[in-house]
Amino acid sequence: MTIRNVGVDMNAQSEVVSAHIQESTLLRPAIQAWKIYLRDQGRSHHTLKAFTADLALLESFLPTDKAIGKITTKDLEDFLGWLDKDREVPCSPKTLSRRITSIKSFFRWLVKGGVLSSDPAEKVLQKTVISPLPTVLTPTEYTRALDVADALRTAANPDPRPYTLMLLVLETAMKKGECLSLMTNHLEIENPDQAYIHVRYGQSRYRYKERKVEVSANWVEVYREYAEKYQIKDQVFPWSQRRLEYLLEDVTKAARMEKHISFDMLRWTSALIDLTNGVEKDRIRQKLGISKVQWREVGNKLRSLAEENGYPIPEETSEGEKI
Repeated sequence: MTIRNVGVDMNAQSEVVSAHIQESTLLRPAIQAWKIYLRDQGRSHHTLKAFTADLALLESFLPTDKAIGKITTKDLEDFLGWLDKDREVPCSPKTLSRRITSIKSFFRWLVKGGVLSSDPAEKVLQKTVISPLPTVLTPTEYTRALDVADALRTAANPDPRPYTLMLLVLETAMKKGECLSLMTNHLEIENPDQAYIHVRYGQSRYRYKERKVEVSANWVEVYREYAEKYQIKDQVFPWSQRRLEYLLEDVTKAARMEKHISFDMLRWTSALIDLTNGVEKDRIRQKLGISKVQWREVGNKLRSLAEENGYPIPEETSEGEKI
């Protein structure tokens, strides 16, 4: 089977379509072409394996002579019903949600490539899986953790790293990987009163997560102190992933906290503080680097976290819309 690229535009999610795939093509060769497309897009081996296995299940469910152009919405709904209730192998809500995503992505690709004129998966409802609430710092724990980190910075044997790192994540909601990838030329801190961090991604398919986030004059001062002590040149945190986790664990131990401070905890705490301070929901979403669809679940979780952890909840955002 010959595969050719048709005007690949990474930002517009352009298609890589087989020159020989038509509506009359059977599912298996179409799946193989889609697998090649995903590989060309730089998708991980794990993603390729999961997505193609999901489509292989669909192939095993449908009649062997069923062409891709003959697959209907009802066929797909029957398949998903079989997975959910009638198949002997249990299917968790999370797995079912992923399989729906695989199906939708596959047929959307066929439509974009001009192979199909209509998308049978478009009307299939996505199953939303609500994951458990994350752990956050309470207002008291937040103050305690920052005070302890600041004390480590000003101790007899000073270490400004924990405070620099913790304050950065609390102000920017950056992920661990984003902190590890942060370079000095991503910092716009010449004017401490108008200072910003540029969160960058090397791979173009993650460019939608790139953003510009404001940081305080306090963080700029602490960072300069830290950069001078550790002679920071290019990478802002030239340590291993595990070393950064240990820095946060140092604060946990010094503060004698039962919770173990993590990047995820600080990121959620950052968003929670913004919410309770009345920051517009779209600004919080952009700060987190997530889509409007993802925000639906995140916004609901933040309200639940505020109620459970003693944070005041504004009834409405400044846009006049409830979170």
